[in-house]
Amino acid sequence: MKLLRYQSQAGPAHGVLEADGSVRELLGSPFERPEVGRPIGKKLDQLTLLTPVEAPKCICVGLNYKKHIEETNAKTPEFPMLFMKPRTALVGHGAEVVYPKISQHVDYEAELVVVIGKRGRLIPRERVAEHVLGYSIGNDVSARDWQRREMANGFLLWGKGFDTFGPIGPVVDTDVDASDLRIQLRVNGQVKQDARTSDLLFDVPHLVSEISRAITLEPGDCIMTGTPSGVGPVKPGDVMEVEIEGIGVLRNPVVADR
Repeated sequence: MKLLRYQSQAGPAHGVLEADGSVRELLGSPFERPEVGRPIGKKLDQLTLLTPVEAPKCICVGLNYKKHIEETNAKTPEFPMLFMKPRTALVGHGAEVVYPKISQHVDYEAELVVVIGKRGRLIPRERVAEHVLGYSIGNDVSARDWQRREMANGFLLWGKGFDTFGPIGPVVDTDVDASDLRIQLRVNGQVKQDARTSDLLFDVPHLVSEISRAITLEPGDCIMTGTPSGVGPVKPGDVMEVEIEGIGVLRNPVVADR
């Protein structure tokens, strides 16, 4: 199934995306054997989409594509390099990404997102699939000038954590095999990143298992698995599109801070 979350008149609601673009109700929690209900009478492009799940936390992985490590001339990590985005950074498909007044360099970063479906700690690699609800699409938007200043002092939050800097969506696909999918990012229709998830340094089972050694993973937690080569800047007026084979397209316009 392709699960989504949208703003209804009664508040946030869950739905299921059909092959023809129509949406049906999702009855019950997406984490507890939900049932598919009636059509809601609208298609995906007629809805105000939220992040596909309400994420308790968003854990991100740096330097996790081999070719990206090569292009940055960085040292290959011995273990996953982690940081987090605050919940105020997370927005859905179609939402505006705000270019902060206090930054002069904002980059896009296409990412595969793992969505946790079952609580777990110390999860063995061979049991990771039991804890994964499915996969979504993310964009780890980054204020590179702030990131460089922070990392020179041994920490990282501002550069990754500005409001709206974590688009995720439009859906969570519960059936896709994410081990070797094409991932592509376009700015105003021009391809900027084009890779496959098989280029990940640490694959999904390794990431989930390793993270759970220190952090209890909860239903709805999102793990942004890293970005491939080709990272670059955006400016207000640009439209970013991240497409992952089999999952869909995440589209977000960039606007100036008001």
